[in-house]
Amino acid sequence: MFPALYKNNISKNISINAIKPSIRNCSPDSPKVRLKRLSLVVSLALTTMLTACQEPVTEQKDVQATAQTAAQVDGAPHVKINIASPDWGNAATLTAMGYPPIATGDVRVWDRWVGTPTLPPATIDLGIRYQPNAELVAQLPVDLVVDNSFYQHARNLYGDVPAESVMFAAKGDTATWADYTEPTRKLGKLINEPKLAEDYIAKSNDDIGIAGERLQQRYPNVKKFAVVQFADANNMRMYVANSLFQPALAHMGKELDVLGKGNQWGFVPIRMGDLATLDNDTCLLIINPLSPITRAEIDDSLIWQRLSYGHDRCVGELPPVWIYGGMASLVGLANNLSNVTLKGGAAS
Repeated sequence: MFPALYKNNISKNISINAIKPSIRNCSPDSPKVRLKRLSLVVSLALTTMLTACQEPVTEQKDVQATAQTAAQVDGAPHVKINIASPDWGNAATLTAMGYPPIATGDVRVWDRWVGTPTLPPATIDLGIRYQPNAELVAQLPVDLVVDNSFYQHARNLYGDVPAESVMFAAKGDTATWADYTEPTRKLGKLINEPKLAEDYIAKSNDDIGIAGERLQQRYPNVKKFAVVQFADANNMRMYVANSLFQPALAHMGKELDVLGKGNQWGFVPIRMGDLATLDNDTCLLIINPLSPITRAEIDDSLIWQRLSYGHDRCVGELPPVWIYGGMASLVGLANNLSNVTLKGGAAS
């Protein structure tokens, strides 16, 4: 705009000078003529400079427009979605599917409580699962948070990042295979990989079936299992029909023996003496971790000695498995059980 205005003014001056070159009959070499010529030269130079300054601005606008167009193309949906999940069940299932989250909570104790699958070394620790590190969360390139109702209080920490709830839990009094396949399919949809989820479900079904055949070959006389986790030497949780042990054992062709109806977490609290009411042919499975102190106190317990586990009654210890997990926990449990060492009772 501005160069055009300068050009118009200059063209008018040039026209006037051209029409009236010697208004007062000045000679070509007179001071006034030289002054006018100098003024004309300066005006032309100024016009050229201003026009030259204008051109880079135009080029810069073109570059910015090109960059904006490229950014719009780059802004298209990415194939890889960065997931963060404070929930171990979702994190484990995504990892087992081959689509691990970039971050989850309490990574430092994952091996102690979850075991398999193994998290990739690059997985970022969000801190305490129930209260993730807000500053760390804000710095992560997260596209989606996958949690469940237990962690929804922390959603305000994620800012504008969307969150989806995926819950692996029984919908009724008895946990079913569908209670674990449906959330797995939901995960597949959230990451835009439904086939990945279907393939994983099919493989899990096969793996659990193979684990059941292996267990049957090793201990053909063991038909029923009871599953507990010790809180201390006298108190424990017994996992019942609405826990993940029900569909896992059912898929392995075995029966889960229980003492009561479970709470929303799939267990009933019992004491050591309550184990005496189980059938003699029921094999007791103890889920680790179990501290050395608690183990020593159990061995010294007169009640435990009278129950005769490892002698008249069958018993075995399983590696850690996340009790509140998803499909990955079912597969991990089945594999652990197929390799367990059972002692006493029906296992003899």
